[in-house]
Amino acid sequence: MSKKLLNISELSNLLDLRDKNTGKPQNHVIRFWEKEFKQIRPTLLSGNRRYYDEKEIEKIKYIKFLLKDKGYTLKGAKKLLKLKQNNVDDLEANAVRNEFLKRNIKNKTKLILDKIKAIKKNG
Repeated sequence: MSKKLLNISELSNLLDLRDKNTGKPQNHVIRFWEKEFKQIRPTLLSGNRRYYDEKEIEKIKYIKFLLKDKGYTLKGAKKLLKLKQNNVDDLEANAVRNEFLKRNIKNKTKLILDKIKAIKKNG
């Protein structure tokens, strides 16, 4: 089974990181996050092009959630990412991670329901 890889522009579009005026993908945001967060390790293929597998995409989605949705600073997000998720003392890290996972499940459920509606409409 081959893994689905996204290039940086596809990932920018998936994460809705687009310039508000032009609609072009903001790839520089992901490249900046790669420099700031050592957890992000894209696969480099032909000509040093970046490709992201599902695991990397989830990491980047979580970083975007921390920075854009929760309002963490770079320093705060880095600190949170370093905390061990299983440590009971890290209640904030666990709460934020759970909120992120809940939002992911909600979004995936909505996509599935939209696909079912489309199938019913066309079928």
